[in-house]
Amino acid sequence: MDLIRTQIQLTEEQAEALKKISSEKKLSISELIRRGVDLLLKNFFTIDIEVKKKRALNISGMFHTGKNDLSLNHDRYLDEDFKK
Repeated sequence: MDLIRTQIQLTEEQAEALKKISSEKKLSISELIRRGVDLLLKNFFTIDIEVKKKRALNISGMFHTGKNDLSLNHDRYLDEDFKK
């Protein structure tokens, strides 16, 4: 793993808390920050399942197909469309 040196500024409270965790966990402050960044990135790019459900429900019924039995025969209609 190639590392890129960077410089950040922390509040006194953040720095003290990191020093304490670093000492307790026997991990470097850099490692703690890398783990924090990994967590942030994971959470940022992962959409919560509840958010996905809400988005799906919000668009439900917004589109019209002209078919009255779509909810019952959606597999058949998908199969027909994929064959085109």
